[in-house]
Amino acid sequence: MLSPARDIALDILIRVEQGGFASELLHSERLDKLSTADRGLCTELVMGVLRWRSRLDEAIASVSSQKLSKLDDEVLESLRLAAYQIGFLQRIPAHAAVNDSVELVKRKKKRSAAPFVNAVLRKLLARKEVFEPTLSSGPVTIPDLVLMQSHPLWLVERWATRYGLEAAAQICTYDQSIPPTTIHVGDEAVWQELESLGIALEPGVLVRGAHRVTSGDITKTKPLLESRVWIQDEGSQLVATLVGRGERLLDCCAAPGGKTAILAERNPQSSITAAEIHEHRARTMQKRLQSRTNVKVITADATKLNESNFDRVLADVPCSGTGTLARNLEIKWRLQPADLTDLHQRQIGILRAAMSKLSPGGRVVYSSCSLEPEENEEVIADVIQDSRFRVCNMRDELRSLQHNGELVYHDVNKLTDGNYLRTLPGQVPADGFFAAIIERVK
Repeated sequence: MLSPARDIALDILIRVEQGGFASELLHSERLDKLSTADRGLCTELVMGVLRWRSRLDEAIASVSSQKLSKLDDEVLESLRLAAYQIGFLQRIPAHAAVNDSVELVKRKKKRSAAPFVNAVLRKLLARKEVFEPTLSSGPVTIPDLVLMQSHPLWLVERWATRYGLEAAAQICTYDQSIPPTTIHVGDEAVWQELESLGIALEPGVLVRGAHRVTSGDITKTKPLLESRVWIQDEGSQLVATLVGRGERLLDCCAAPGGKTAILAERNPQSSITAAEIHEHRARTMQKRLQSRTNVKVITADATKLNESNFDRVLADVPCSGTGTLARNLEIKWRLQPADLTDLHQRQIGILRAAMSKLSPGGRVVYSSCSLEPEENEEVIADVIQDSRFRVCNMRDELRSLQHNGELVYHDVNKLTDGNYLRTLPGQVPADGFFAAIIERVK
């Protein structure tokens, strides 16, 4: 009988190839019908194929009589699905992976391709060595990293140039790992409730309030479903903590709302406006934040907001997401260098708008989950040309948080070069985030 996990995994991979997002599709209602074991297998298959896609394609191409670029999505994704199981999942019987992928091609109305798929997969079974890349004989090189860690060449070259080859290797290794599930818990009673539900937690390593889930399925628990806790990387939690306190706060690119929730928790008596440009995301956020009575959610473009005179503004801008590739694996196969130029211009517009909403003495925290300078320090350089604003010293801000017990990470110097927050994956136990604090001085 055809495995339902493989059936759904193939559908998700096809939709990702056509523009969908794995993290959203893996939480769709269709997976609710799967057993716990099949749900886990489906997730493993989808994320594994996306994580190792270029390695899989190299292996498939080495035994294929046709160019992969000529194959229909249904055929290519079926091959990748089986190839991942053959090359990377030793616990799964290879014949089951092959048979199911052949059957899946037939079900996708590509019956004429079934003999081709069967032939390619049988060759992979006979030549498993094709999954192992051929590396240089000397020290590890950039091409070695590309092959070993299944990353696009242009990204690895950028990181090696910017941060050094060793740091680039650490970033790639982190991206290829399964990152921990981290939550923000602001109430000890909620922590205890989760533990009573069988969720094992351990304290985070960056910020107070962060906890890592070490066992148990938190996705179905009442505290999460009621938005009393949020799944949120520690780097993201740290960015929200940097915003500080004030009477009027603005989160100008607020969805999905995790950072807004932290702002509300830290500023319970303040007025907080959370703006989101997409109406459906704003509606979802409104529902999730309804217990935070001091938060007003609006559907609005961050560059066209009418309100002003805020004490604190968070501009967590739309970005490439290259700091989150461990979680958002499809990004590394979609992103192109030209995208960074377009994002840069959009980010400048949002930051300038955010700065215009400040009261004298107010602050904007500009942040992204990107590792690319075009989206980070180059944006700051393009907007800080006005004597009314200054960039705050990030090392001082982090030491203040450390003194207050909100930052629990011991090595501030690993988090900043002085002016900016930067969490490099593999060097810091978090996804990759950048942040700058800009103050209106007059």
